[in-house]
Amino acid sequence: MKIKVMSVFGTRPEANKMCPLVKELESREEIESIVCVTAQHREMLDQMLAAFDVKPQYDLNIMEKKQTLSTITSKAMLGLEGVLNEVRPDIVLVHGDTTTTFSAALAAFYNHVKIGHVEAGLRSFDLQSPYPEEANRRLVGVMADINFSPTENNAENLRRENNQAPIFITGNTAIDALKLTVKPDYVFENEALRGLDFAGKKVIAITAHRRENYGEPMENIMSAFKHIAENHPEVQLVYPVHLSPYVQEIAHRHLDGLSNVLLIEPIGVSDMHNLLSRSYFVMTDSGGLQEEAPALGKPVLVLRRETERPEAVEAGTVRVIGTERQTIIDEAEELLKGAERYNAMAHAVNPYGDGFASRRIVDDLLYYFGLREKPAENFKA
Repeated sequence: MKIKVMSVFGTRPEANKMCPLVKELESREEIESIVCVTAQHREMLDQMLAAFDVKPQYDLNIMEKKQTLSTITSKAMLGLEGVLNEVRPDIVLVHGDTTTTFSAALAAFYNHVKIGHVEAGLRSFDLQSPYPEEANRRLVGVMADINFSPTENNAENLRRENNQAPIFITGNTAIDALKLTVKPDYVFENEALRGLDFAGKKVIAITAHRRENYGEPMENIMSAFKHIAENHPEVQLVYPVHLSPYVQEIAHRHLDGLSNVLLIEPIGVSDMHNLLSRSYFVMTDSGGLQEEAPALGKPVLVLRRETERPEAVEAGTVRVIGTERQTIIDEAEELLKGAERYNAMAHAVNPYGDGFASRRIVDDLLYYFGLREKPAENFKA
């Protein structure tokens, strides 16, 4: 007997965390692995698929100019319904909290196909932040037949919600991805990154793109980046700028012309992971970087009011600093000037995984379908 497992994803962050799992699924003789991508993000998704050498059997190619959450949801659901009727998988695996994730889960639910939720149980407890991700992950949690939670804290969130589906604690597949990408002799694909002086400069990797930061918060963030660059010649800021027209405009308006700020197009996963590995610290409103950078021993300053990843805050690798301009400047300067704070954050234990989350997830799937006597041992930080 083979289990037919269909993995569905559509954005760069999902691909980063699902591709290691797809490779593990493909390695097991008990599993027939099918990959369907929605291409909610087109170019950035393709970069990830190429980096991990994952070839989808189905590509819905839904991305369009000025797409909205409603168009993404409706096009993904209609496309997935046809694929589900053709494939009839035993289970659909979705990841995290994107609109693709919600759409795929709802399509599976409507078609009576089991749902496995990878990265289940993250909560910010604010439906408006991150938006729409917090709603997406909660709604998927209601429909999921099996939950793969990265940490005990995530599992406890589900228990408090009286989630009745089985919960397995696996670690985060983001850490699995790092094992495949970070290399000491790595040569960057992006030419601008090849020319950086990682030995002579304190390189700060920065990202900012979240919808809830649009407006005054994003103006504050960019103004703070500019101040840091202008007042710290020893620093090199590296910013792969999200393709959103809004983010592109505001980033270039504030940061163009600064000699120690490098604005580049979004980069592939291997370039990003190796950039993180060689950076001094990270400033971001991203979710995934809060997991990846600590695994590489890099302090993270989170440019948000809250985080659904409190484990790293508790461990000391991450500080949530908000979006006020002066606070961002003060926190960055403390890491630049204060060895005690920097060393405490850089050497804290990463709580998110040991690089074997994908193996645990597949073992737990086999157990769920009766092809293995015991589940994998739960991940413990």
